[in-house]
Amino acid sequence: MSLQKVGGYAFIIGVIIAILAGLVALDANTATLALWIMVVLGVIIGLLNIKDKETTNFLVAAVALLLTQGALSTLGVTQLTAIVNNIAVLVAPAALIVALVAVWKLAKD
Repeated sequence: MSLQKVGGYAFIIGVIIAILAGLVALDANTATLALWIMVVLGVIIGLLNIKDKETTNFLVAAVALLLTQGALSTLGVTQLTAIVNNIAVLVAPAALIVALVAVWKLAKD
């Protein structure tokens, strides 16, 4: 199995966990475990999935998601807000890694 497929599966699994965790009331330990799993999957996505030509589009989409997250929290739609918050937890580590790699490549040149 290629590393790109592993990153793709990590994204799909992360989104499924984010949706399920947003729809179901979890106890504190299970919610913490789900968040850490999403963070690890986000790191895997950032390392394996995003290529040089996709960097800008990915970072713009990540920023849009984080802005949407903030806007939804003011509307009070609890389950939708929880799902988007969880997806942001999945995407944020990937965005951090992609941004750091982009800055490193820019500084290196």
